[in-house]
Amino acid sequence: MSEIRKIAAKTAVVTGAGSGVGRAVALALAGAGWSVALAGRRDEPLRETARLAGEAAPVLAVPTDVTDPGQVDALFATVEERFGPLGLLFNNAGTGAPPSLIDELSYERWRAVVDVNLHGAFLCARAAFRAMRAQDPMGGRIINNGSISAHVPRPKSVAYTTTKHAITGLTRSLSLDGRPYGIACGQIDIGNAATEMTRRMAEGIEQPDGRVVPEPVMDAADVAGTVLHMASLPLEANVQFVTVMATTMPYVGRG
Repeated sequence: MSEIRKIAAKTAVVTGAGSGVGRAVALALAGAGWSVALAGRRDEPLRETARLAGEAAPVLAVPTDVTDPGQVDALFATVEERFGPLGLLFNNAGTGAPPSLIDELSYERWRAVVDVNLHGAFLCARAAFRAMRAQDPMGGRIINNGSISAHVPRPKSVAYTTTKHAITGLTRSLSLDGRPYGIACGQIDIGNAATEMTRRMAEGIEQPDGRVVPEPVMDAADVAGTVLHMASLPLEANVQFVTVMATTMPYVGRG
């Protein structure tokens, strides 16, 4: 078993790969020689990520709704057929809801966030775990995208914060259950990477004291470099949890 854990196949699945952190991570992996399957709901952004990757490594766009069990299973079957054994899942796809108090949040909007952030992460982790446990040699790595909100909430973020706390439980369970099979699981908690999703932070976002204040952001490429480091470790080593954030963002002392 110790030999099985030393090296993972350099094949990766990145969800939410059409933009933001997912795109940055996919490009970093491809640049390091990984074969990368790009998953996301919209085909055109995935193709743009593939175009940006160039000829650095094999890259495959696979439009996938991560909330659909059949589409998720088809994604991983396609990866196995095209690339062979799976080395990495970057479980990244996520969404949020407009800021609102819990009594102002519709069930439909709550459910939409939970479906992507939690159910989607579960479905992708389940498919990756199944593939990694069945392949020969066994093993691989799952990296879940948590958030600063996996630790502390922003005001009026009940749906997003709840799902990101749940991701921490998923990470810990996978870490424990994956041990006998050479499957490592870690979590990256990101604070204010500059993406479309965080644009409003630079413009001004509500603080716990009610003020609306612009917050600093960092380059998503710095997140990608951290994920690449985690992915490049031998399977006998694991980064269990790591926080990467804009240095002066209000995280320490938030609230």
